[in-house]
Amino acid sequence: MTADLKLGLQLGYWASKPPEYDWVGLARYAEDLGFDSVWTAESWGSDVFTPLAYLAVSTSRIRLGTGIAQMAARTPTATAMSAITLDHLSGGRVILGLGLSGPQVVEGWYGRPYPKPLARTREYVEVIRKVLRRETVTNDGEFYPLPYQGPDSSGLGKPLRTNLRPLRKDLPIILGAEGPKNVALTAEIADGWLPLYYVPERPEVYADQIAGAKDGFEITAMVHLAFTGAAQDDIEQALWPIKGALAFYVGGMGAKGANFHKNLMVRMGYEAEADHIQELFLDGKRDEAVMAVPTAFADEISLVGPPERIKERLVAWRESPVTTLLVTAREEETLRGLADLVL
Repeated sequence: MTADLKLGLQLGYWASKPPEYDWVGLARYAEDLGFDSVWTAESWGSDVFTPLAYLAVSTSRIRLGTGIAQMAARTPTATAMSAITLDHLSGGRVILGLGLSGPQVVEGWYGRPYPKPLARTREYVEVIRKVLRRETVTNDGEFYPLPYQGPDSSGLGKPLRTNLRPLRKDLPIILGAEGPKNVALTAEIADGWLPLYYVPERPEVYADQIAGAKDGFEITAMVHLAFTGAAQDDIEQALWPIKGALAFYVGGMGAKGANFHKNLMVRMGYEAEADHIQELFLDGKRDEAVMAVPTAFADEISLVGPPERIKERLVAWRESPVTTLLVTAREEETLRGLADLVL
């Protein structure tokens, strides 16, 4: 159970161009309201670190999270360099969120192999921890050998340690994970977890995987937030954005036999619906795929409705192991409304 929920603002990644709304002003406003963190993301466009560096100058207290930095995009030492640099620039406010993405992105965009994702994640985190401890970094692992000694090696590589002293050796590392084995690994090696979809009324979905997490383990759950009228039509209208996102992730973010988002929806009890959404989406019937997303599922992972309804829904979140609600709202009045209820 979480005694005091924290709030985070997820700004996400940029679409076809930089945001037209005042994203920097929104982050400042969230900080003034008492939000604990602000997050950015990356897919195959804007990167995750540069906007946070901009926000580091524009804010003073709010923590800065990468949600997520894709591991295939950078070697672990390069990721550590970015995190250490940003931590200095921000006065120790970085939360390093990492994730693998899926094989379509890893191999299609970054040109890196995807197999053995769990072993790859463990090794990646181990190397970053060594850098943060300012050790002379060596690694004889399968994926990130240091020094490199492959058949095309010059043989001149030497073990190094960062010449920029990390501001914090214990800079928090959290992982975005969905599959049961990946979540269990996260509880074992990370300081926190970023679930994409979390339903507080269904704790059994992940209870076994996070049972062994250490003290202070943070769970930062993303949730769609919208204040509406009390009518059911108002609530359902406000759920359309999350339905659109669910249709894209469940239907198209991955191949037919390798879609972790779809698999998660199945584990949450919506197998037939997930199969139908994916079938429609892959057949090019995207509008129909959105319409096929169950309102109940979209509602379970959201906070939508009048203030009294959201206040009632918050009871389940407070009774869950979630420590931070990561909201995707873009309006100051919406952030203020949630802060009034939570903080």
